Amino acid sequence: MKRRDFLKFGSATVATTALGSAGLISWSPRSHAATINKTFYVTDGLISQGDGVDVYFRGFSSNQGSLSVPGEHMIVQEGDTVNITIINTLNSSHSFVIDGISNNTVNSGRIRGGNSTTISFTADNTGTYLYYDARNAPYNRLLGLHGGIAVMPRGSNNELYPGSPTFSNPLGQYFWVFNDIDPVWHNALQNGQTPSTRYVPRYFTLNGLSGRPPGAPGAMDETVDSMADPRSKIDGHIGDRTLIRCLNAGKAQHAVHTHGNHMEWLSKNGQNRVDVWEKDIVPLDANGGSVDIIFPFDPPPDAWPPVTNNTLAQAESEGRHFAFPMHLHDEMTQTAGGGLYMFGALTDIYYHAD
Repeated sequence: MKRRDFLKFGSATVATTALGSAGLISWSPRSHAATINKTFYVTDGLISQGDGVDVYFRGFSSNQGSLSVPGEHMIVQEGDTVNITIINTLNSSHSFVIDGISNNTVNSGRIRGGNSTTISFTADNTGTYLYYDARNAPYNRLLGLHGGIAVMPRGSNNELYPGSPTFSNPLGQYFWVFNDIDPVWHNALQNGQTPSTRYVPRYFTLNGLSGRPPGAPGAMDETVDSMADPRSKIDGHIGDRTLIRCLNAGKAQHAVHTHGNHMEWLSKNGQNRVDVWEKDIVPLDANGGSVDIIFPFDPPPDAWPPVTNNTLAQAESEGRHFAFPMHLHDEMTQTAGGGLYMFGALTDIYYHAD
């Protein structure tokens, strides 16, 4: 596939939800703290990867009859009381942990098979956090027991932290949760064994999905293709600014790279950066690393034809779109099963006419 073609693929569907995994997440600030209640079910099952291989996973799911990897993305407000109930439908023991979100420890402790527990905490600290299963580390987290939760500043709808560069609302904000998968390890854990082989990831996902190049099975199917998934692909208009919360549940370190424009790099691993650099590549550490970035929908300086409202409107009238890819600058992550280029962790950034 030619590079100039790689820059154009994608779709243009957007869904909005206040708490969930259906798309970008808008936010309405409150003058008061609220009580947020959420229930997760620990479930398991098989998920087909880009090369058609079924791999075993566990997830924090929305109901006991489904399997969600990652779990639902959540946004709460600083000062909110959060009550999370975890119902373990499996025979194995699990836990639910969020590091740093509260001044008190957020750790369910051991939840035995068939049991449930409720943890309560105050969302004291603004930022982006990974929730995960800390038992049998790192295996349960790698198997899919993880997800993203964010704390917005009290009374704000467009800041990562008080005084940060602002993003657009209601355009909102996204989570990009990355994972890498060694099916040999997953198979061993499914059979109750501890993996004894060297970790060799063969699949790389964004919000649980991988890309599908044009013409491949599942291409532009938002249920399997991360380039069509409304949780992952970014849609905006000239002048918009999108906050993207990046989390890495896997063992591989990454370098997040966007085409079109440089990102504004606001934080790394929960620490707000003193200087907000503009970067086209931002490092993302392994094992729970995080970065927060803003992608500005300015006219890309090197695009041809130029990106203007006129050229966007003309393209859309002809059924075409202006899209720029996000992919990782560690080349193995763009493959699946040891090959299959463009079946890895990538998505698209779409410009739309006003």
